[in-house]
Amino acid sequence: MGDPLSTAPDHSERRPPNPPERRPAARPDEGTAESAPDGSGSPRAAKGAGDLVVAHTDGSVPGPVLAVDAMGGDHAPDEIVAGALAAQREHGIRILLTGPVARLRQALTKLDAAGGLIIVPAEDNLAMDEGALASLRRPRSSVAVACQLVRRGDAAAVVSAGSTAGVVATARLRLRSLPDVPRPGLAVVLPTRPGRTVLIDAGATADPKPEMLVQFGQLGVAYAQLALGVSAPRVGLLTIGSEPGKGNKFTRRAHELLAADPPHGALPLAFAGNVEGGDLLAGEVDVIVTDGFTGNVALKTLEGSIRFASAELRAAVTATAAARFGAFLQRRGLRELAARLDSESYGGAVLLGLGGTVVIAHGASTARAITSACRLAADLARGEITEKITQRLSPGRPVSRDRHFLRRPLSR
Repeated sequence: MGDPLSTAPDHSERRPPNPPERRPAARPDEGTAESAPDGSGSPRAAKGAGDLVVAHTDGSVPGPVLAVDAMGGDHAPDEIVAGALAAQREHGIRILLTGPVARLRQALTKLDAAGGLIIVPAEDNLAMDEGALASLRRPRSSVAVACQLVRRGDAAAVVSAGSTAGVVATARLRLRSLPDVPRPGLAVVLPTRPGRTVLIDAGATADPKPEMLVQFGQLGVAYAQLALGVSAPRVGLLTIGSEPGKGNKFTRRAHELLAADPPHGALPLAFAGNVEGGDLLAGEVDVIVTDGFTGNVALKTLEGSIRFASAELRAAVTATAAARFGAFLQRRGLRELAARLDSESYGGAVLLGLGGTVVIAHGASTARAITSACRLAADLARGEITEKITQRLSPGRPVSRDRHFLRRPLSR
């Protein structure tokens, strides 16, 4: 991606600082919410003005509000905007796009949807080849503004297809960690049979302490309960052997901690023991915990293996006339297999353990993949995933609907 565009919006919808009543919702032709990003990257009003008012263009679309980083991804912003627009139109999810106003308006105009989505201006963006340090160098990036919208209560979740390292680092800076969660974990869903399996961590924390894998287990269990509908998820530890004594010092210590009673009064885990790399797609457990380095290597190995197997299968069933006829007879089974292995239908990875939901889509996401990511983020927001995680780690802790760092409740 090239240098980000920077432009000033033409109009805005604001709330004055003192009067209690709200301003009316924006008119149908007002699809931009003006903001002046400050040094912290938060979209806030000019000097003397109040908080940003979030309202859909026609005031009629139900559902949660998502902040979508329009400049993250290999095909940004056109594919991101198209996917976000489809999520709003087809699934009733309210969308706030963050990025340069002029460029996003162009993308909406191409889709014959000028004014169809609210745009929150962001002066900068993280390039796909930038790492974690870019979050410090670019405090006004589109993903930073999206995270700030969640922190302020203007959105319920963030969706980005940007650099994983950059998004994770930015989210950790902008969204505070939940109590008893020292590091967040990146959870992905693997296409196992008969059900699906959650792998955590898939790349957020490369060098965690063994104690953190216990927290990853709790994060994964909460996610599996909500997203997969598993009432009592079984947890396995990824290592080099199924026996308890297999592995290095790190995994052996993690095994001991996972098998023991959870600390600080957290809910117990149904720990099933060790699993090997060959068991990743076996479906023997519901949650597989590991460190971010190993998890990321395992995930990318699976992705490459699935691509290779799919290409070989496609070549085999189209090689001869007899093979093509056989494939025609098995077309239903082949379609079901393709659907199970279609990464664009899964929505992406979820960063768990922060005071807000963050869905990280694949960098090469198309519009369809972004729509899936928005649906996943909306489902997690509706299911109150952060509250469920807090209750697992601290059952006696009261759950507050409005997080302590938010200035006001989520706009409706």
